[in-house]
Amino acid sequence: MKFLTWRYSWRAFTGDVFGGFIAALIAIPYGLAMAAMMGLPPVLGLVTSIVSAPITAALGRNPVLIGGTASATVPFIAHAVQLQGLGGAAKVCIVASIFMMAFCVLQLGRYIQQVPQPVVTGFSCGIGAMMVLSQLATMTGVKAVVDRTSNNLIYQSWQVLSQISTARPGAIVISLLVIAVAFAVARFVPRAPAPLFGVLFAVLVAFATGIHEREVGHLPFEIPPFAGFAWTPHDVWTVLPSALGLAFVSSVNILITSRVVEHFRGRHRHLKRTDADAELGAYGIANVVAGMFAAPMSVGIPARSLASVRCGGSTRLSNIIHAVFIVAFLGIGGEFISHIPMAALAGVTAYIGICLLEWSTWRRLRRMRRVDSAAFLVTSIAVLLVNAVAAVALGCGLYLVRFIYRRYINPLTPEQQALREAVMAK
Repeated sequence: MKFLTWRYSWRAFTGDVFGGFIAALIAIPYGLAMAAMMGLPPVLGLVTSIVSAPITAALGRNPVLIGGTASATVPFIAHAVQLQGLGGAAKVCIVASIFMMAFCVLQLGRYIQQVPQPVVTGFSCGIGAMMVLSQLATMTGVKAVVDRTSNNLIYQSWQVLSQISTARPGAIVISLLVIAVAFAVARFVPRAPAPLFGVLFAVLVAFATGIHEREVGHLPFEIPPFAGFAWTPHDVWTVLPSALGLAFVSSVNILITSRVVEHFRGRHRHLKRTDADAELGAYGIANVVAGMFAAPMSVGIPARSLASVRCGGSTRLSNIIHAVFIVAFLGIGGEFISHIPMAALAGVTAYIGICLLEWSTWRRLRRMRRVDSAAFLVTSIAVLLVNAVAAVALGCGLYLVRFIYRRYINPLTPEQQALREAVMAK
């Protein structure tokens, strides 16, 4: 293993232990909330981290990139669960993993990371808004009939808000406490796992005041069974397109997150071309294994990776230790986790969603190039109104239209081209 070299020291080991510990603390509420949001048993959100960590640590190119269940994969997996249950989730994740390995073999990773940044930030913003809106029913306790077959989150939110008179005060209090405490902890103790503190505080308040809301339920401390499913000819039209979109979005997420983590470590260089391809291959293999249990896709998680680095994580061992701590927490604290209110997990999801709303991009939107601001807005809105695949396609499509216009319809003169290159150089 690459981390067992003569340079490895007790100081590095201590940093990896602390980094893995913090990453595991962050992973528990977030992983449970993401899986629940997809319609899966919450514990599968943790199975993803446990199963994939050793594989990505051994085969991945970024030693401190920690993966897990992410919001970017929610639309694809949730749709598969709605159509075919756990078997649908297993199928779409396994096929998407195969696509990722194909991207590696075909050396497409080096090109995938060239997706324009405004499209990526717009997608992140749209996913953040989706996370908040999709949790309105759980956060308010409203038992509204929501049309889950529709991809229009605005319409679904209106269905919930139209029944707001039936809201449960206890659910509202719990979810808002999680959000408020998480923001307070993140503000004053940046290195602390803010969502976990929010959940702990909300659970204590609910216990002290006698608030009773729907809970997570028993989490089996055992290896989950393999997901059973059967292939049908109709899957060509239902599974393959979603799996391709899931693979593309996951690949973009992994490569961009890896760049962010390396920049945070002070290494201001892009991944090598071969590293980008190999990273996708490693996550593809890991996700095939996770998909066998119907666990969600594993992609790069900035919060866990950066928290681990902040706490001293510097090698691949920090990723493995984070998985070991998750198993330990389930074995020792499984009884406590089973009594976490679902409203608290909804609050975690909403908190992460608010953090993903790209506030800095909104502040400089007027100063951006018109094509960049348009791509950001179109992508973020399309995530809410249509679906994630169409959102990314529409955002990238704007740049394609701009290229065709500049190249064939209204090409720049040599003087204009020279002026443009001079401005870009500055």
